[in-house]
Amino acid sequence: MFDLTGRVALVTGGNGGIGLAMATGLAEAGATLVLTGRDTAKGAAAAAAIGPAAVFIPADITDPASAQRLVEATESQWGRLDILINNAGTSVRKQPEALSLADWTLVMDTNLTSTFICCQAAYPALQRAGGGKIINIGSMLSIFGAPFAAAYAASKGGVVQLTKSLATAWAKDGIQVNAVLPGWIETALTDRAREQVDGLYERVLARCPAGRWGKPADLSGIAVFLASSGSDFITGAAIPVDGGFSVQG
Repeated sequence: MFDLTGRVALVTGGNGGIGLAMATGLAEAGATLVLTGRDTAKGAAAAAAIGPAAVFIPADITDPASAQRLVEATESQWGRLDILINNAGTSVRKQPEALSLADWTLVMDTNLTSTFICCQAAYPALQRAGGGKIINIGSMLSIFGAPFAAAYAASKGGVVQLTKSLATAWAKDGIQVNAVLPGWIETALTDRAREQVDGLYERVLARCPAGRWGKPADLSGIAVFLASSGSDFITGAAIPVDGGFSVQG
């Protein structure tokens, strides 16, 4: 039930970190992939690392026309679209009173608006495929607040609520929409957070029952599960993958 042979996945922000780990997991389960992002050299290297089952197509997913062309290119490349993973994201770490409107807009457009745009662009293709899976990437800050992450937390909370709304709207089409909430994972984004937030690394270790920060590969399994027929009766869920961080008192 976890075999993805014949399935085609589109992964935004798939050229590194969690996105690449999820894409690699899907490829190992038999899927073919389109990775997308703005950094063409990094994206091409990521696709090459996965192998012939993956290609990279650059796109600006904050632009509806670009997202539409991306979906069309995916169908042209592989003949269909079955799985969409919305992983592209960014953060601006400032106290809320120091955030500019440009900071706020950048985070919202990249994290939340792009998720809506890509879901909307993919919907007809998923219908043509007879149904499909959408996996949206939230965060621990979909649950918690943080003084340095007002825009990021608001965007990731929005991702979860958008996920629930899409799940209720598109269940009739055989499309399951779920969110994954990564805990503190060692990526380029969190490397910058550890540089900018004093004591963050130690505080996470102290709270996490698993006793470590996560690795991108820790997200591969949940991606395969939510992309497969094994999760056909799961929709609208927001699933933490966090080593127990969110349940620790």
